[in-house]
Amino acid sequence: MQHNEQHFSGSQTVRDMVIGLSDGLTVPFALAAGLTGAIQQNDLIVTAGMAEIVAGSIAMGLGGYLAGKTEIEHYDAELKREYAEVEQFPEKEKQEVTEVLESFGLSETDAQTVVNSLSKDKHKWVQFMMRFELGLEKPDLNRARTSALTIGLSYIAGGIVPLSAYFFTPTANQGLIYSCVITGIALFGFGYLKSAIIGQSPIWGALRITGIGALAAASAYAIAHLFQS
Repeated sequence: MQHNEQHFSGSQTVRDMVIGLSDGLTVPFALAAGLTGAIQQNDLIVTAGMAEIVAGSIAMGLGGYLAGKTEIEHYDAELKREYAEVEQFPEKEKQEVTEVLESFGLSETDAQTVVNSLSKDKHKWVQFMMRFELGLEKPDLNRARTSALTIGLSYIAGGIVPLSAYFFTPTANQGLIYSCVITGIALFGFGYLKSAIIGQSPIWGALRITGIGALAAASAYAIAHLFQS
């Protein structure tokens, strides 16, 4: 019987989409709800909401870009350090490889055989240490740019959802009602799909994401209404 392993391989992209969408759905929703508690002019709410979406997407995208660049710089620094250690302290590095192999259940004799073979190729030796001693995988050089675009665009897509209700309603209160319905559905669907993809309980994930969004919006509305009073 043929066995086909199925593993999810888009974890980084999904992570970036989750970051962008979750904040995009939540922050502009909370802002619009807070403004509704203080003013009743849809055009002002839409203007402020669009400004927040633009600023938020840039800030979030820049954060993703800097995180990606930092990951690459950290990997390069550790790679340079490992090459230097292999050159300067080969016996110590061999002992570290032995300890790593023994932690996987290899006997001392078998581990020593692998170490002797591995140490003949300096590049493979270093790659082994990077992965199994330091737990570092070589990052994609385009990762920073891709992460920035994914997070930024996801934030914009998420932010338009709660704000869209204010485009077509005559009053801010009506806009808030429709925004709650639309955003609630979007948050529930987003939470459900996210949890299903990563193998968690879809219903629980959907309820948790929806609850966080609802709490943020209710808090913003209450605070704005309190200050107005």
